[in-house]
Amino acid sequence: MADVLRVALAGLGTVGGGVIRVLDENRELIARRAGRPIEVVAVSARDRLKNRGVDLSRFAWVDDTATLADVEADVIVELIGGSDGPALALARRTLAAGKGLVTANKAMLAHHGLDLARAAEEAGTALKFEAAVAGGIPVIKGLREGAAANAIGRVYGILNGTCNFILSKMESEGRDFAEVLAEAQALGFAEADPSFDIDGVDAAHKLSILASLAFGTAPAFDAVEISGIRHLLAADIAEAAALGYRVRLIGVAEAGASGLFQRVHAHLVPSDHPLAHVTGATNAVVAEGNFVGRLLFQGAGAGAGPTASAVVADLIDIARGEFGPAYAMPADALATTAAADSGERRGRAYLRFSVADRVGVLAEIAAAMRDAGVSIESLIQRGASAEGSVLVAIVTHEGPERCVEHALERLRGSQSLTGEPLWMHILA
Repeated sequence: MADVLRVALAGLGTVGGGVIRVLDENRELIARRAGRPIEVVAVSARDRLKNRGVDLSRFAWVDDTATLADVEADVIVELIGGSDGPALALARRTLAAGKGLVTANKAMLAHHGLDLARAAEEAGTALKFEAAVAGGIPVIKGLREGAAANAIGRVYGILNGTCNFILSKMESEGRDFAEVLAEAQALGFAEADPSFDIDGVDAAHKLSILASLAFGTAPAFDAVEISGIRHLLAADIAEAAALGYRVRLIGVAEAGASGLFQRVHAHLVPSDHPLAHVTGATNAVVAEGNFVGRLLFQGAGAGAGPTASAVVADLIDIARGEFGPAYAMPADALATTAAADSGERRGRAYLRFSVADRVGVLAEIAAAMRDAGVSIESLIQRGASAEGSVLVAIVTHEGPERCVEHALERLRGSQSLTGEPLWMHILA
């Protein structure tokens, strides 16, 4: 058997501890599959004394994470997190030293992935990041290798388990967002500051990585249109169900003649679509290839076991010598594509208004829709709330998104509206 693949591990949180446990428990199986043993030789984290449930005494301890790249190791695993700071410094130093880099850091890849890919190619070493998107689901490998012969028309999916847990709970129990978020925080599904998740940023980081792999474009996180789920009401979930839909936070990317379209937004998903049945903290990604058809990747999108499994899978690939360009083609071959104008996209929409309970309000909304060229498929008004406002829900026929934007602009500042309108796209 070949020499040991020596690994240095930065970050000993849930995933870092999980990586050590996977390598320990499946040691013989991993060695047979990799063609050689894989061993952790050094670790680094902020707190040396914290009990992590694994024996760290057998590893060299490095206090300064940035210098972990200097130890006698073949691969550095970066599990620190953050788009910049220590994680980026370690990544750059690792690749400059000609060592392989495995990371679960979607924020760093979304912002600096192209530069890191170039650095890896120049050094002739590996940059691997299966764990950065959808935890234990092998979607990176699936797009980069399994679907490599296909032109991908669209990639989309449920990319954030926290949001999906919240939406599933709202759906099954009829509870409002704030109440379910508090429960998710208590159970550890949501952070104390959940903004990164519930405002769609985490999903957008992942979407920009998937889009690059799917379409051969440079990662373009800044071009992702992002909104989250914090303004959803239990009434929106119930209305969607009555119309035959379920609400999911969907990241969707398409490349076309007008450029690259990327969006993270709450969608109404038809109840017969596979994504409508993805519940809890599960993730799911759909890729549509011109020869393979529709591929569905589904499974645990986070957690110690699934994410550590993806990290170790990358280590096995490196041990075998199986690695190529990080984004499926050389960095210089990745296209720099303009962002597509979302206003030109055609689709159906769900619009919810909170309005004053008085005569003429519906006529005002209908007139704004008419004048903007929005065709209404259905309009539903629900009873008055304790505050005296009513909810009005509209489903539009298919049309340009710009028309909906114009209609909402016409209603902006209207004395009839008692709250900000909510716009959700209907997944086609």
